[in-house]
Amino acid sequence: MRMVRARKAKAGKDVKVPKKKATKVTHSEDALYYGDNLPVLRDKIKSESIDLIYLDPPFNSNANYNVLFGGNGKSQAQIHAFQDTWHWGPEAETNYADVMAQGGRAADVLEALRRFLGDNDMMAYLAMMTPRLIELKRVLKKTGSIYLHCDPTASHYLKLIMDAVFGVKHFQNEIIWHYRKWSTGKYQFQRNHDVIFFYSASDTKDRVFNQLYMERAASTLKRFGTARIISGYDEDGRRLPAEMAEEESLGVRQDDVWDIGRVPPIKQLFPTQKPEKLLDRIIRASSNEGDVVLDPFCGCGTAVVVAQQLRRRWIGIDITHLAIGLIEFRLQDAFGIRPKVLGAPEDLDGARNLFERDPFQFEAWAVTRILGIKPNESQRGDGGIDGVGRFYLGRDGSGKEQYGKILVSVKGGKKTGVAMIRDFRGAMEREKAELGVFISLSKPTADMTAEAARAGRYREIKGRDFPRIQIFTVEDYFEGRRPDLPPTIEDARKRADAMAPDSPRLL
Repeated sequence: MRMVRARKAKAGKDVKVPKKKATKVTHSEDALYYGDNLPVLRDKIKSESIDLIYLDPPFNSNANYNVLFGGNGKSQAQIHAFQDTWHWGPEAETNYADVMAQGGRAADVLEALRRFLGDNDMMAYLAMMTPRLIELKRVLKKTGSIYLHCDPTASHYLKLIMDAVFGVKHFQNEIIWHYRKWSTGKYQFQRNHDVIFFYSASDTKDRVFNQLYMERAASTLKRFGTARIISGYDEDGRRLPAEMAEEESLGVRQDDVWDIGRVPPIKQLFPTQKPEKLLDRIIRASSNEGDVVLDPFCGCGTAVVVAQQLRRRWIGIDITHLAIGLIEFRLQDAFGIRPKVLGAPEDLDGARNLFERDPFQFEAWAVTRILGIKPNESQRGDGGIDGVGRFYLGRDGSGKEQYGKILVSVKGGKKTGVAMIRDFRGAMEREKAELGVFISLSKPTADMTAEAARAGRYREIKGRDFPRIQIFTVEDYFEGRRPDLPPTIEDARKRADAMAPDSPRLL
């Protein structure tokens, strides 16, 4: 087993010192994939090309198995994207048949689970996960590791499948991530932990594992301080009194119960967002600089962001454009880089195809890609508004900065008409928005153009004026045009500097 030792343990922190001086990493593998991770894994990821896999798949948090998402803090975008996957039906049957055709222990376990569970939501979830875990085993290097994040509701079933796919002997740890949250219920103990299964790809002695350390117990610190403790046994097997060495201790080897606070809801970019400290610990323990980290359910991209911070290469996959857009923003904000996004529409036909497959994802793609702003997470109850951007207005009499609002509405159907522009204009008045962009997959009618013009123009602080309502087509975007909008605040400007020169600067 390859170890990397630390020079000195820092109180309360994981400690690791690289074996050699850090070198600049060329991130040739860095990429985000939009789409279902199963075909992406099969078609795009080479066998034994990944050093570390972390996955936090949506899992069942409802004890009666009837609803896998709603009401448990899950992303509405995820609910929409996966709503046909978590119920037993044709897709679950296809996933199950796929595993049966491959045979082996995974097929045996899944067949036994179906006999036990029946054709319900939990079984559909397990049928979805099993072929993906098989593919993840294929792409993982022999020296690599995988961390599967789940909750206690499904963990016992998933462990059986992990044992079948990766091998019982390759199970390393059941990590308990303990956290605190507001109390709920009064007839049971608080459910304040998740489970993370840590497996290695093989039993090779070259498996990557960098030992991490934690602070000593208070009683040990009181007696020995930070000095290394020397202990042993005499010839008769009796324990010798402990002594202190001259050099300092590295600390206590990290255990498998991790007390790490959750991301506060007020700071969450995504309802299921995990803390960076959690991913930092996993990535530093089971990968080295330049290694490739894969997250096939990347959500808002915490694993990707931390991998970038730790000078690893990375691949992220997600089925929602909302998630992909959030990761783009995080990478641009934190590192000034614009990642490659594969699988998204590359031409007008691709955009039409996306709309026909999933109108909500089309809306999220259009708002994110064309305007560079975060789309609404839910398409229900949005009043026809699919995104909101802000721009700098100036300072008021007290010196406080003021910002204007840009509303965005996206329509992908073939039938668009002047009534949509009137409704959009009414929404702008209701929301007190200075500007609006109406994005359309089809070309606007003359009446739509005239109605937009009747909304008038807006003059910004520097004297430039803009149409209050701009109609912008997807075809315009692919032909290299961009909406004419005012610049935004400084932090968004920094992000825009890393983007294409003709990209809009929006918050």
